[in-house]
Amino acid sequence: MKSDAHILIVDDDKGIRDLLQEFFQKRGLHTSVAADGIEMETILRRVQVDLIVLDVMLPGKSGLELCRDLRAQYSTPIIMLTAVTETTDRVVGLEMGADDYVPKPFDPRELLARIRAVLRRNGAAEPKRATTKQIYRFAGWTMDCARRRLIAPDDVRVELTMAEFNLLQTIVKSAQRVL
Repeated sequence: MKSDAHILIVDDDKGIRDLLQEFFQKRGLHTSVAADGIEMETILRRVQVDLIVLDVMLPGKSGLELCRDLRAQYSTPIIMLTAVTETTDRVVGLEMGADDYVPKPFDPRELLARIRAVLRRNGAAEPKRATTKQIYRFAGWTMDCARRRLIAPDDVRVELTMAEFNLLQTIVKSAQRVL
């Protein structure tokens, strides 16, 4: 696994966030932390992450709901963390799109090993950087082609159909040319 992999830790327990952030950073991983789904979305709008460690029990939307929503928008690997040890709950998490499931309490070394394994399986061991531009900025707007997102100047995400996004992407990539 490349040492500059970016891990997003989403957990409402500050102690766990701080422990994991320090543990991962000491091992060469870049980390971001969020206490809930709102903070997570803010981070995902601004940076690209290679893997998300997502707690199941979160304020607001649960980790399972967030996992389902993430899967609809991203292919970023997700490892669920939970204090719930029922097999049914783990199965639901995996069926919602999680790549792995780690019960609490856990050993940070095991979580790191699972992160490395998931990144290897998902081809993120050596993240491939696109040779073409993936983020375009124009008139205060931000268009992230890799994530298929359009952010308005007031930092609000604009929902577009697939056809609308594809058309806008073609126009933006062809700036200064007649189509």
